[in-house]
Amino acid sequence: MPPPCRFDAAYFRRYYEGAGRTHSPREIARLASGVYGLGAWLGVELASVLDVGAGTGIWRGWFRRHRPGVRYRSIDVSPYACARYGHERRDISRWRARERFDLVICHSVLQYLDAAAAERALANIGAMCRGLLYLEAVTRADVAILDLEKTDTIMHLRSGAWYRARLAKDFVQVGAGLWAARRSGIRLYELEGPGPVPSSSLRRRVSSFSRR
Repeated sequence: MPPPCRFDAAYFRRYYEGAGRTHSPREIARLASGVYGLGAWLGVELASVLDVGAGTGIWRGWFRRHRPGVRYRSIDVSPYACARYGHERRDISRWRARERFDLVICHSVLQYLDAAAAERALANIGAMCRGLLYLEAVTRADVAILDLEKTDTIMHLRSGAWYRARLAKDFVQVGAGLWAARRSGIRLYELEGPGPVPSSSLRRRVSSFSRR
């Protein structure tokens, strides 16, 4: 039998319910609104979403309320979360859908995977994303600013450079947690991203200075 999953009912009560919860629906609503808005700004029509490690389904609630036409698919490794919140039970380090998604959300997941599993997960995400990836993963440098009262500290901490090296195959960093799939056609101005983007890596995005 597989080992018991530590992301059980007690875990969700500790980190996702009550005053000590990690994120509130209002906080995630601000984030989701920003991600969706930036997607539109960059010319990406977010018609399909994959939510990796969907937890209590707060992102899904935002999409149902504000963008009900978006096709949303959620997965989680936790049997408890899947049964309670209606996700597909999938391990992102071992699962890859045949379809591609306009937006992949991977919010606070990868730090709970060991290096080999996290690398496989990033490869699977890269294969499934055709637009934008929203990624939050705690790195070693982030520990100093964590709220340890609200944070599950049982993590595999790696450097930001470790993640960037593996993301670079399939993505270009946009900023604020967003990464553009290289196949997406998004082209950034020099100061919109972390640095110059080779012209051969992404197709040109038609834009106008009137947007400023």
